[in-house]
Amino acid sequence: MQTHISFIIKTCFFHLRRIASIRRYLTHDACVKLVVSLIFSRLDYCNSLLAGLPASSIHGLQRVQNAAARLRLRKTKRDHITPLLRSLHWLPVNTRISYKLSTLVYKCLNDSAPEYLQSSLDLYTQPSDRPLRSAADPLRLHIPRSKLASAGQRAFPSAGPSVWNSLPLELRQSPSLDAFKSM
Repeated sequence: MQTHISFIIKTCFFHLRRIASIRRYLTHDACVKLVVSLIFSRLDYCNSLLAGLPASSIHGLQRVQNAAARLRLRKTKRDHITPLLRSLHWLPVNTRISYKLSTLVYKCLNDSAPEYLQSSLDLYTQPSDRPLRSAADPLRLHIPRSKLASAGQRAFPSAGPSVWNSLPLELRQSPSLDAFKSM
């Protein structure tokens, strides 16, 4: 995955430099459209495959997002990035990955995802010999054991339920996809 990530970073910084060279001639709306179409389309494309990667691998993608925020708001690299991301309502890259995975799991559980993804998720079943506290959680998913510690835990059947089970119960019980996305 490192070669894929480094290619994305290289391509995004290339486009950011090109946008920065013409930034003074662009309106605010045109700059927003260029950043979203050239940068975020690359950051968001198949980013659920990056779930479970170490922070050192994701850090380069976060640098791209930070540079895009600074370009869009005409800030220098000395300006603190967290308030800029909040003002733009942009999630950090790690959170974007978790958001995409949890949305995909929500679609699987509500029969609006492809069958091959739906069949890879199982609801957690309570052991019959002893009661557990998790019995009160009806939407808990079973996390299968994987033979490979690195790639197996990053696969959708393991990563999806891990992210889903970490969400609050109220969020998992959302009545619609729009309500789920807005919470």
